[in-house]
Amino acid sequence: MNSGSRKLGINHYVIILLTLATAGIHLSLLFPDLMFMLNAIGYLTLLALYFLPVPFLRKYHALVRWAFIGFTLVTISAWLLIGDKSWPGGALGYITKAVEVLLVIFLFTDRQS
Repeated sequence: MNSGSRKLGINHYVIILLTLATAGIHLSLLFPDLMFMLNAIGYLTLLALYFLPVPFLRKYHALVRWAFIGFTLVTISAWLLIGDKSWPGGALGYITKAVEVLLVIFLFTDRQS
């Protein structure tokens, strides 16, 4: 293992899974709606920045982590303001927000790097 890489733990795999889940949901919603597509691309970009073993990015890891948390909180807030909260029609929104809340929790607890 080179100095630019790190060993992934369970927490990291959960972050990856949760991010891929929410990005996939946003990408599939109302395709090709630009807002949902950009949201999915934002999640995938932040995931790559968070885990890619690029030495230049290592010194900004904490900043990327906070940006990832902030992006997720903005997404949750946007849904609270303009999202479909009807039941059962908007059920996927509730599921997606639960995934995103878990993502924030796992990102918040991933402080060791």
